[in-house]
Amino acid sequence: MDEETLERVREVVRAIPPGETSSYGEVAARAGLPGRARLVGRILAEDGHDLPWHRVLRADGSCAPHIAREQSARLRAEGVLLVDGRLPRR
Repeated sequence: MDEETLERVREVVRAIPPGETSSYGEVAARAGLPGRARLVGRILAEDGHDLPWHRVLRADGSCAPHIAREQSARLRAEGVLLVDGRLPRR
């Protein structure tokens, strides 16, 4: 993956305000990478430690299982409440 792609994804994730969320697919689309949700997940896993990665959820509004506990705690601290492990539909 090239540096430009990495920076576009990082920029989109950085722009998600506290108390709001986005999906991996939405981040990919905003970064000009439609259909590349898995790439966004990979970027966040490998290079997202300094980003608000916890604001990015799966398409169904749930957390990735391996980070669910920490992710939901960080979201709760920002006022985002998950119901049954999922973001309620608006």
